[in-house]
Amino acid sequence: MDALLTTLFEQKASINRELFAEMAKVDAQLHPERRHLAIRILNHIHVVDQIFAGHLRGEPHGFTGTNTEATPTLDVLRTAVERVDAGYVDLVRSLKPEQLAEVLDFRFTDGDAGRMSRAEMLAHVITHGAYHRGGVGMLMRQADVPPPRDLLTRYLHTHEPERRTA
Repeated sequence: MDALLTTLFEQKASINRELFAEMAKVDAQLHPERRHLAIRILNHIHVVDQIFAGHLRGEPHGFTGTNTEATPTLDVLRTAVERVDAGYVDLVRSLKPEQLAEVLDFRFTDGDAGRMSRAEMLAHVITHGAYHRGGVGMLMRQADVPPPRDLLTRYLHTHEPERRTA
């Protein structure tokens, strides 16, 4: 088990729960385009998470692109994201150092070949999601709904308040 990766995936699950709760406050009547685009971006994150989960397991993921044609409802997407997030937390808790270092061959959805270690794939999942959550946060601000603060420092100090003592 890698403690940092575990923390990063726990933080990802936590911020996703907060983000979906706040996204529900975006008024679909006042901000239909922004809300739809934010859900599309969240769905893209989710699809990529599932693609890399398949790569990590050495199993087909079933996707031909990095988003779906249809846009799920926010509630359906929230449930699916929670399930995948929990799977990643369980996975990183179970991996041994030699498994993290193992290099795996895979195919991107465009057919190009890829080769990454499990640790690199997991780092990609974390950074990819954080990047796109920033875009969702910008859309939320434009719809007058402040996004949650997506910061590792906030997560660490909220979940381990003893870190605030000198």
